[in-house]
Amino acid sequence: METSSSDTPSHLLLAFLHSQSQTALTRLYQRPSACLSIFRLLGPLERQIVMNLLWLESVIPAATMAAWVPQDSRQAYEHSLSILSRLHLLPRSAAKLALNSTLKTGLRHAIVGGGSSGSFGVPANSDESHPPPSVETLDAYALERWETILHYMVSSGTGRSPTKPSQAVLVLLQRSGLMASVHGGALQITSLGFQFLLHPPHAQLWELLLQYLRMVEERQMDLVEVLSFLFMLSTMELGREYSVEHLSATQTAMLEDLRDYGIIWQRKTSPTRFCPTRLATTLTSSSPPLPTAAGVTSSSQAQGFIILETNYRLYAYTDNPLQTAVLNLFVSLKSRFPNLVVGAITRESVKKALANGITADQIISYLTTHAHPQMRKNKPLLPVTVQDQIRLWELEKNRMKSQEGYLYTAFASQADYEYVLHYAKQLGVVLWESSPRRCFFGTLEGHPNIRGFIERRTAGHA
Repeated sequence: METSSSDTPSHLLLAFLHSQSQTALTRLYQRPSACLSIFRLLGPLERQIVMNLLWLESVIPAATMAAWVPQDSRQAYEHSLSILSRLHLLPRSAAKLALNSTLKTGLRHAIVGGGSSGSFGVPANSDESHPPPSVETLDAYALERWETILHYMVSSGTGRSPTKPSQAVLVLLQRSGLMASVHGGALQITSLGFQFLLHPPHAQLWELLLQYLRMVEERQMDLVEVLSFLFMLSTMELGREYSVEHLSATQTAMLEDLRDYGIIWQRKTSPTRFCPTRLATTLTSSSPPLPTAAGVTSSSQAQGFIILETNYRLYAYTDNPLQTAVLNLFVSLKSRFPNLVVGAITRESVKKALANGITADQIISYLTTHAHPQMRKNKPLLPVTVQDQIRLWELEKNRMKSQEGYLYTAFASQADYEYVLHYAKQLGVVLWESSPRRCFFGTLEGHPNIRGFIERRTAGHA
């Protein structure tokens, strides 16, 4: 049995599923589409263990399975068993191994067929007057919706007015910490949001969906039904319309949300049917979730498009508005041409980025990730002087910190000063002190206690 070391589950969703109860997961495993989708999300070793047990009609001694594993791979094997156990796919007993019977039945149906649960969706009847949209139309729709979200994030706080996503999307971005409300109530991208932009589209999509899953309880939605629908979408056929009639109430309510993310396409005149986009059909696969010919997964981004010189000048060979908007977060843009953007990394542009919560390491990481192939011949890849200066500008920003509090001064004697200072230090509220000047600075929270202590001492001497 081949093994590979892994400290965490191979997919973000698996960690979320680990926190769910056995009852909820067993309900989920009643859907063959969910069984197949979770199998896809497992790592190679976990999938191999599941397949070894799937067609066995009886339990197998754990020692028999362990005998197939080389000695130097035992740790990875034990870790995989732990992942499967936390998903309640295997019993927690170490003596014998057997797949969860509900999952075994569902996965068998998914592989060889059988059953009539509609777990993989029910195709809608053909309508010659309204044929299903082409794959190209679906790709363009998904790309437009997804880039609307990303473009709004990177354009926040710049004074521009990009197309605004729906209110539900804005709430999701805020609750996930990718954007935060600033003075005036406007949303602005956070440091976490900029890090989010560095991730591939597939990871970005699941980060938003995980936040959506965390919010289902307060929205009084059934988590199992929500997960089942996402897994159902991941097994559907791109370019085919499906019927809404067989969906549960929770799943029907999800249609509007998923339209906002570009995950499904729905004709306004035919609300009884919907069509999954590529964002949906690739949810549990390794295929790219967006068309590779345009947008955030364009060839310019895949190959790298940024050239950075030692004089801080930057050339970006791109015509993508989203990539340009990301650069505008930390670059002072000077000129724009049909397929080229010219700018410079300046103290002001970096300070603006730092004020928005973007870190120096994130800026350097973005420049490194998207460096032009010509740049990759350099060692080091980015000019050291530029990297050092970006970090120095960050240190300059962090050199001084402001904090509200109270200054205590004009003590009658050195003894009074030291007595009150000792009390304040016991409370742990002293931020600064100067013995020659007989004064110290305390926190805002500690002021009531210090004031009361001084008043009691003064009254005692009266």
